[in-house]
Amino acid sequence: MGDIKAITFDLWDTLVIDDSDEAKRAEQGLRSKFDERRHLLWEALNLAEPIDLEAVRLAYNVGDAAFNKVWKEQHITWPIAERLRLILNELGRELPGETFNAVVRAHEEMEVDIPPDAMPNAVPVLERLARRYKLCIVSDAIVSPGGCLRRLLENHGLAKFFSGFAFSDEVGHSKPHRSMFESAAEQLGVEIGEMLHVGDRDHNDVKGPQQLGMKAILFTASRDVDKTNTSADAICESFDKLEAAIERLNA
Repeated sequence: MGDIKAITFDLWDTLVIDDSDEAKRAEQGLRSKFDERRHLLWEALNLAEPIDLEAVRLAYNVGDAAFNKVWKEQHITWPIAERLRLILNELGRELPGETFNAVVRAHEEMEVDIPPDAMPNAVPVLERLARRYKLCIVSDAIVSPGGCLRRLLENHGLAKFFSGFAFSDEVGHSKPHRSMFESAAEQLGVEIGEMLHVGDRDHNDVKGPQQLGMKAILFTASRDVDKTNTSADAICESFDKLEAAIERLNA
């Protein structure tokens, strides 16, 4: 074996297909996640004291914009509770503790209750890789926190292959911040340079790890917009081809 002792995996659009839960929600006659989040907050506020749905939507959009700015520029993902407090502040409103916590929980559990699909063939490939390498998840937690993402992975039979989990809400920074990969290396007991990362975004999943001395594979099974301008050591379009790509890089 070469220098690679561990493999880190992005979660969204690498192990789990982002927004593949939207079709299931639509089939069940449910709102999209985007609309449901706004509706949850409006409903809780409106019960206490009538408020216009449009005003809540507007404040929620402002909250999302602030989150995105901090996420992209400072590599921090505010937990959903913090985001909702910001939105309430924007509206000049408060919610009783229990009601607020229920709204937070409903946000956090949304992708556990109606889960997005796992990537095809992930299970057998991860099972084989786990025999040869230490595996760790390195993932930003945008709405669902690390605890819920673990349950999502468990429900898909994927969690058991991983010896470590670096979620941005638990680490305190998001990719491509160094501390995300340092957390993975520490949990696995390897050096950063002995890890290879697999993910779908060139900026976070390729450039980030490469700057730390890691190799990186751009995974394009679900999202391939970065494949024409990536600096990835390899591009891989499905789990079926992943093992061969890793072997080539570890030769």
